[in-house]
Amino acid sequence: MRSLRHSSRCVMLLCAAVIGLPAVSPSCKGDRGADSALTSPNRQAERYRMVDQYILPRGIKDPAVIDAVRRVPRHRFVPARYSLFAYIDGPLPIGHNQTISQPSLVAEMTEQLKLKKTDKVLEIGTGSGYQAAILAELADRVLTIEIVEPLARQAEQTLAELGYKNIRVRIGDGYRGWPEEAPFDAIIVTAAPDHVPQPLLDQLAVGGRLILPVGRDVQTLELHRRTAEGVERKRLTLVRFVPLVRQEEAEK
Repeated sequence: MRSLRHSSRCVMLLCAAVIGLPAVSPSCKGDRGADSALTSPNRQAERYRMVDQYILPRGIKDPAVIDAVRRVPRHRFVPARYSLFAYIDGPLPIGHNQTISQPSLVAEMTEQLKLKKTDKVLEIGTGSGYQAAILAELADRVLTIEIVEPLARQAEQTLAELGYKNIRVRIGDGYRGWPEEAPFDAIIVTAAPDHVPQPLLDQLAVGGRLILPVGRDVQTLELHRRTAEGVERKRLTLVRFVPLVRQEEAEK
């Protein structure tokens, strides 16, 4: 997405068009007007409303996942000019042709992993860092890989500012996983490869779960579980994610 003027009205109207939301037009003057529309600095009431309007109707039932979505301040992970849209159920641009996923999909993918407090989780595609923060609320350790260095640095900074000490960020090719830290109890991929990366399956612990979108034009969200005999696969739903970027593509 091309850069936009920092006008709240322009941003809101364009975002509404991009993600299919009704256009709204608050009275405002530049970004200060947008800031004045926010209910409070931590925006807790908006998170609770988001859960009630978008997360619970999606069928999310895990109390730990619901509480995590209520706690993590999503507005801290989106560019300031899109802050008014932080608690609407839609993806938002975060720069470098990447997006932050819609909250209900983040919650759904997280719930499918059935995380325990003792789990070690690998995330492929750090992006804004929002998904990593949700995971960190539920698991013991989160390791996350991002191939776009500026995004990785920004996410690392945001996560540190929010006090997350159980997250490590690495810059690199997520297709390869993080072999020296394997095995993982859960792996989540937030960009779509055209096939399931074998290195990620290999890095699952027995009983470990891998959730990822697979495909290019048509993408399917898949859940894989490693057993003592092999890997079980379950197709969940159709989705749309940005493509998973490999190292050779990033260097072009």
